[in-house]
Amino acid sequence: MADAKTEQVGVLRKGGSIVKKILKIIGFCLGGIVGLFILAALVIFINHKIKLGSEAALVKPMGQMVSVDGHNMSVYTGGQGNTTLVFLAGGGTCSPILDFKSLYSKLSDKYKIAVPERIGYGFSDVADVPRDLDTILNQDRHALSLAGMKPPYVLVPHSISGLESVYWAQKYPNEVSAIVGLDVGTIPAYLDPRTPKIADFLNKVNLFAFAANNGVTRLIPSMCESEAAITAGDLTAHEKDIYRAIYYRRTNTPPMVKELVDLYDNVNKLAPLPTPQLPMLFIISNGDGIGLGYSKEVWQGFQISYLSKVANSQYVLLDCGHYVQDFEPDTVAQKIKDFIPAN
Repeated sequence: MADAKTEQVGVLRKGGSIVKKILKIIGFCLGGIVGLFILAALVIFINHKIKLGSEAALVKPMGQMVSVDGHNMSVYTGGQGNTTLVFLAGGGTCSPILDFKSLYSKLSDKYKIAVPERIGYGFSDVADVPRDLDTILNQDRHALSLAGMKPPYVLVPHSISGLESVYWAQKYPNEVSAIVGLDVGTIPAYLDPRTPKIADFLNKVNLFAFAANNGVTRLIPSMCESEAAITAGDLTAHEKDIYRAIYYRRTNTPPMVKELVDLYDNVNKLAPLPTPQLPMLFIISNGDGIGLGYSKEVWQGFQISYLSKVANSQYVLLDCGHYVQDFEPDTVAQKIKDFIPAN
């Protein structure tokens, strides 16, 4: 019996030794994998920083830099004429000046042009600032004033900035003579129960922001190359290089993310206010590229429904994606000229 017990103990010890060796090997492998992951992340981050340095010469401001609330804001101005078109970028558009260029270059011979770049966009500073409508609006108004632009303005908002343009017309009616919406988000769209909740997007947005800040998106150049301004716009090769350089600096910046966080507060501020009664033209896309899962009819219906409350309004339906200013700049420019005759 004693020999059997001794043999059993020996087997158990041997088995335990084998298990320890296996666990040790597994631990070694896992440690190696973690080490390789950390090394790869470090290489990607260093490559990103090197590329940012080499691209620095490309990101010289294309317009004026003005100081607003202690931060630098970029404002592009140009063109000629007595009517001023103010282009307001959609949420997350990394380079508003270049995004709108395909459109405003076809209008600058008859109209004055202004493109204020919000904090966190384009050549403007990235800063921890409030993103409520009052703050955004006052910063844009101040920036335009410092850049020498005087109201009244024809506001040309894209996407989410449709909210700002409506609020502008409500709060300062003497400063806005008309609104030309470029596939704008409207109050009916954001309040519709079918609209996905912002919270559903934030985790993805924050993850993407982390990846962009650490250079991971450089490993997937198709993401940058799929930007509408590059694929469809009239940018020169050099301007596309500038756009790429800005893209890797201004992807899901903290102010852009904060705009999403504050979206419903901003919508709820607008909802009880009367619909501005001034000339409005909406250029409406087929809904591609919005990412909210709406059918073409539903997306177009939101904007048409909003205009039904405006006496002097028109809309144009285009069979193109959300960035109508890049996909159909000639058509959009002509519709603006027809609706807002230059004087």
